[in-house]
Amino acid sequence: MQNQYLNENKDRFLTELFELLRIPSISADSAYKKDIISAAQYISEKLTKAGADKVEICETAGNPIVYGEKIIDPSLPTVLVYGHYDVQPAVPLELWDTPPFEPTIRKTSVHPDGAIFARGACDDKGQVYMHVKAFEMMMATQTLSCNVKFMIEGEEEVGSTNLGPFCIANKERLKADVVLISDTSIIGNDSPSIDCGLRGLSYVEVEVTGPNRDLHSGVYGGAVANPINILAKMIASMHDGNNHITIPGFYDAVQELSMAERDALNEAPFDLEAYKKDLAINDIWGEQGYNVLERTGIRPTLDCNGIWGGYIGEGAKTVLPSKAFAKISMRLVPNQVSHDITELFQKHFESIAPAGVKVVVKPHHGGEPVVTPIDSPAYLAAEKAMETTFGKKPIPTRGGGSIPIVALFERELGLKSVLMGFGLDSDALHSPNEHYGLFNYYKGIETIPFFYKYFAQK
Repeated sequence: MQNQYLNENKDRFLTELFELLRIPSISADSAYKKDIISAAQYISEKLTKAGADKVEICETAGNPIVYGEKIIDPSLPTVLVYGHYDVQPAVPLELWDTPPFEPTIRKTSVHPDGAIFARGACDDKGQVYMHVKAFEMMMATQTLSCNVKFMIEGEEEVGSTNLGPFCIANKERLKADVVLISDTSIIGNDSPSIDCGLRGLSYVEVEVTGPNRDLHSGVYGGAVANPINILAKMIASMHDGNNHITIPGFYDAVQELSMAERDALNEAPFDLEAYKKDLAINDIWGEQGYNVLERTGIRPTLDCNGIWGGYIGEGAKTVLPSKAFAKISMRLVPNQVSHDITELFQKHFESIAPAGVKVVVKPHHGGEPVVTPIDSPAYLAAEKAMETTFGKKPIPTRGGGSIPIVALFERELGLKSVLMGFGLDSDALHSPNEHYGLFNYYKGIETIPFFYKYFAQK
């Protein structure tokens, strides 16, 4: 019955997703505030039409949160679906093959059936909209087997600043048995997997100031510290020859996995040559003593996400700049605390600055690492659901990214989360030409109802 409904409505499900993807709901840029509101309204309208009750666009100090619910029987388990409708900025626009907010379908070697190219296609509009359509399908076929609540926010890409206060103020309304999230990936379309761990995050911006104004590099060069040169040296000094992070105390709380745990992690299929080919790189890079899966899943990192200063316009301008800036993110692993790491970074960054410059560290946002149990009724329901639709048992994996709200849900609502994502790591999340496979979109809609079915049987 559900498969028939899905097949009969595939085109409409895709059309609606395209409508959502055309809304440039970029949370990092206040110029897109109206589009943020439009995206929230679109989600709200579709939840209502699908059959949700008490649908509300809840105002916060920042972007609104869309809430809706369907309580069919208070004695049944309740699933709280979390997702986000905000997206990353699309710049640099010139690197997109097609406009980021004009979704198009193209075939790729990984997605021979076609993929949707648009900002937010995979992260997270395509994945969260699977839940809206799966809910519609269960309502239309009278197969909804759990109570369901939706909480879809608009600030995930900027740190979910207002989600915590919302959860604290709405604990009764958000009561549930588990949080279900699709904002992660699978190993491959023929290798389903479920993330059972995520890294945390500490994100900072740094500013290095030299002279009180931009200077002529011929007149002053060699006598006055160049903030760009200094900043580059400071960032480079944060890794040693083994690519180990040099901030004192950075690794003190890191949870070291046993060889047995590392061996289990490496049971996931991984093709190093295909990995390098996909990224057009000649070799990999990272902390010595760990392979790619370990470096991206169980080890902390420090990366410069952006760096700027001086003259970058057309032609030449021989300037010694007054200031230089960088954005730096640190991915954290279990037992590391984002606030503590931010403080360690700030203390170290200030200590290595030469006397010729002044530095300022501005913390942005952070989140805590999490590990979720793989023997819980919710995880087992997700495992069985994916096995039903993919035809093989999913592999538990550790995700390299961060979803700070997972720890927040556990802390404030007392709820564990199940990370049942359907994207691929190669789908260019946060990058130009982000995309999401048609196979993955429809497979998610097909699989989600089975999670409800099996979770109701717990």
